[in-house]
Amino acid sequence: MARFIQREGTKGSQKWIQKLINEKHQLLDSQIKEKLKIPDEEKIKWLSPLKSDEYAEYRDQAFLELLGARLETLPLESFWPKRGPQWDALGKSSSEKLVLVEAKSHIPELFSTLRAKRKSSENKILESLAETKMALGSKTDFDWSKGFYQYANRLAILHLLKMNKLSAFFVNVYFVNDVEMNGPSTADEWKGAIRLLHRCLGLREHLLKKFAADIFVDVANLK
Repeated sequence: MARFIQREGTKGSQKWIQKLINEKHQLLDSQIKEKLKIPDEEKIKWLSPLKSDEYAEYRDQAFLELLGARLETLPLESFWPKRGPQWDALGKSSSEKLVLVEAKSHIPELFSTLRAKRKSSENKILESLAETKMALGSKTDFDWSKGFYQYANRLAILHLLKMNKLSAFFVNVYFVNDVEMNGPSTADEWKGAIRLLHRCLGLREHLLKKFAADIFVDVANLK
């Protein structure tokens, strides 16, 4: 089972997402509902990373099982190899909406590149990235496996869930004022980097708003 026990975070995005989910999730819930137009009366049940679950993070089939998500149209193994995206947080609303979270506390965390060890895995990933890219109407020549690969592979898994007719949303939580990590001191600093990311990946923000949201949380509110 792809369940990974984590220590209590001492710094950076791991520390703050643990605190946010376990102690102040209302700060996150309200912004998610507003930006993704989820009815206010709906409740979001956070499933990871919970202190009661050893702050475990999930990926592969384990994250689907945690969310109670069944892929009946296209299974995960046909779309993505093992050791896929490991989610920083996972939640589910009272009307079965799935919330998949990636958290960041400083801008360098945005950058990553595909490093598959097996050629077969690399080929499957590249095929699925290309399919996702086409589905989102991206016409850029920018290589989705380089530069912003982590963001791209999260979008790919979201695309898979939607192909399976699941109501799923991708939420990026950007922490502000993480001085220890030399992170942005304002949401506007983050937004500049995010615009670059979207432009490189050829993503149209008005379409992204239907299933993805950028949330900004000041760590001062978590101390």
